[in-house]
This record gives sequence, structure tokens and C-alpha cells, in this order.
Amino acid sequence: MQTQQISPGLITRGFTPPLSLSDFGLIAFDMDSTLINIECIDEIADAVGRKAEVAEITEATMRGEITDFKESLRRRVALLAGVPEAALEAVYAERLQLNPGAETLIRTCQAAGLKTLLVSGGFTFFTDRLCERLGLDFSRSNQLEVVSGVLTGRVLEQSWGDICDGEEKRRMVQLTCGELGIEPRRAIAVGDGSNDLPMMALAGLSVAYHAKPAVRAKAMVSIEAGGLDRLLEVLL
Repeated sequence: MQTQQISPGLITRGFTPPLSLSDFGLIAFDMDSTLINIECIDEIADAVGRKAEVAEITEATMRGEITDFKESLRRRVALLAGVPEAALEAVYAERLQLNPGAETLIRTCQAAGLKTLLVSGGFTFFTDRLCERLGLDFSRSNQLEVVSGVLTGRVLEQSWGDICDGEEKRRMVQLTCGELGIEPRRAIAVGDGSNDLPMMALAGLSVAYHAKPAVRAKAMVSIEAGGLDRLLEVLL
């Protein structure tokens, strides 16, 4: 498969740029370390002095060394038991930032008529706020159980299931394409970790953003320097 460096830190594989943004109808983003600058669960764990422990599991999972994402997430969420809900608000207000170029990319896609999907192994506390802030159309993520203002260390069952893993991300992209009346080849999927690979394999254009090596190796576009808006260098 042909690989070429378009410019420093921007690599394409399997196609010759540019593509036309008008050929796509949906762009789907992972959240943690893709749309935003942090892994939210690691920062929440910092409130109870367990950041290093949780971050170690997060990194191993994103590298693909821990292959059962659901079990990995349950293990990490269990370590959050006793964290006050106010700690989540502090993470959002004080630590969470959009990654460079995120808003430019989203606004450009929206202006071109694309719908937007935020699909995350993270938590509704953050995805809901980001959807409102950015005007995103669809989202799927996990819901932390809170009792009396404190995290219980469990994830709540939702109508579609309990944990949004790689297969659920893929299924959500497929469902959203169906709702929009478009084929998955008209979707763009952007991620950084191994649990993004299923939706990236489904989409017509897969984009790795400062991603783990296994993800970079399979993506059609790999952004290895600069912001998310570098994707626009291969899209008219």
C-alpha cells in the first residue's frame, strides 16, 4: 500500500490526496487524547491519589496490550470509588482543553454539511458538555454511577449496553450512517488508541491523531505533528 509524507508530520496511506470534503457526510471523533488533551479517567483518579495506577492500565489498553477494553474500564472505574462528583467538574474546568485545531476542523466540517459524532470510552459527564459546547450532533459514551454526590466505582447500564468499547464505537458509526442514509464509506473516523481501530476500519477515511504505533500503521491519514486541522491539508 502506497505511503507518502505530504508534509512533515502528515502521512497518508492507500490514496492520493486531496480528497473532497463534500464526499463525506459524517465525521466521528474519539474523545480522550484525540478531541481533547487528556485521558479524563486518569485525571479523575488523581483526586484520590490513584492517577499512576489508573494511567498504567489506560496506556496498556490504548497500546493494545490489554485487549479486553470492558474489563480494563471496569478495573479503572472501580479505583474511582469514593471520588466526589465535584472532582469531575474540576477536571472539566481546570484540566480539559480541546486539542489544537479541533474547533477549526469541526467548524469546517459542519460548514461543509457533515454531521458530527463523539464516540468515546470515556464518560457522559464530559461528552455531554463537549457536545453542547461544540454543537455536535450525536454521541455515545459511558455513564458513571453517582450516589449522594460520590462515585460508586461502577458504570451504569444504558439502553444500548453498559460500556462503549471498540465494537460499540464501530456499531455507533454504522447506526449513525444508517440514520443519515449514507454508506460508511462516507464517514471519517478519527482516533488514537486500539479501541478506535474497529470504527476506523469501517469508515471510508481513517485518521490517526498522535496515535499509538498500531493505530498509525493502519490509518489512511496519520497526523504526527501539529493539530487536528491538519486533516484539512488532504481534504478540499
